[in-house]
Formats: sequence, structure tokens, C-alpha cells
Amino acid sequence: MTGTVDTTTVHLLPQTNLLRALHTVIRDRDAERDAFVAHAARIIRMVLETGLDLLPFEECEVSTPVGATYFGQRPAAPVCAVSIARAGESMESELRTVLPGIRVGKILIQRDTVTKRPNLYYTALPMDIARRHVLLLDPMLATGGTALAAIRALLDKGVPEDHIVFVNLLSAPAGILAVQYRHPQVRMVTSAIEEGLNDNAYMVPGIGDFGDRYFGTDIIR
Repeated sequence: MTGTVDTTTVHLLPQTNLLRALHTVIRDRDAERDAFVAHAARIIRMVLETGLDLLPFEECEVSTPVGATYFGQRPAAPVCAVSIARAGESMESELRTVLPGIRVGKILIQRDTVTKRPNLYYTALPMDIARRHVLLLDPMLATGGTALAAIRALLDKGVPEDHIVFVNLLSAPAGILAVQYRHPQVRMVTSAIEEGLNDNAYMVPGIGDFGDRYFGTDIIR
């Protein structure tokens, strides 16, 4: 699929020097696992905070310790998260640090080795997910096949399309376009939009297999 990324539904983090420094570590093929995990966690926190900011808020007044009134905001709708196993589970601990009581569902999708098509194998979702706004978690958005299968699973449970915020670390243009074409109301958050995909569908410049590097299951070179 070709086309131009619609920036109205893709929220790219500001490309600050700090963010680029964090990316320099996680993109380094020789980075130690502890360094990879620590620096990835910091970026995860950034994209999660941005994703949470896209959820509905309402006005709220509180009295300050000096007797003044502060006109603030508070969440206006229930929220939950759904992580796409396995890599998406890396984002759960950071989210629970921000929202300790948040409900987190799971979706397992794997590609068929012959057809290369994504197959849905398992879901465990909050029973009332249809009335919640959902943060869909997966560090990588490459071709978009897994993302589309996960979004379809949420829609089948009654979640409105515009209640889904898809949170990634890295996104390829092909994956973004695939989601935008099929589900134009789904909003996406990412820390980087990559140049593209190589012949093996890995993102370029990329970081390799995020799940293997994060969980320490990558092949020793």
C-alpha cells in the first residue's frame, strides 16, 4: 500500500535531542540488554503519557492549600489497556506505574509460517471493554497485519473505533497507512516513523526484534 501518512491521526513525539539520544542506545546492535531495557522504558513512558493525553477529559475544580480554586481537568471516561503479546507486555509495567489500577487485557496473534497471514489465537479482555477507551500496546508497527487483527478483535467486542489509541515505539509508513486505510478513526502514537521495511519486513533503520532484545531471547552473535 502506498500513499501519504495522515498526520491528523498519528501523534509523533517531538524529535528532541533527548529522545534521539535514547534512540541511539536502543538502535545500537551492541547495546547491553540492561541498557536497552532501561532506555526503551523511558521512551515507552513518553509514548504512554502522550497516548493518555488523547483520552477524554472534563473540567474539574479543586481547592488548593491556600484557599484558592484551581480549574483543572480529570479523566472523563473509563480506560483500559490491551497488550499484544509478547512484545506489548514490555509496556505494561510503565503503564501501571502511571495508572496503578488500570485493567490490562491480552491478545495473542501469530503469523502462519506458510501464508504469512496473522492468526488470532487468544484474547483475555475486560468484560466491560465496550464502554472503555482502549490503549492498544505494541512497540512495533511494521506491515500492519498484526495491528489490524488486534483492532478487529477489539471492534468485535464492541469497542468503538474512535475509542482506540494504538501506542508504539517505532512505526513504519506501510503499517501506519494500513491502519489508516482500514480504520481511519484509530489514533496512533509513536516515537519515530521509520524509513521503511527491508526484504524481511524489518524496519529500517530499526532496532531488530524488539521482543527478543527486551526479554533476552535474541540469538547470541
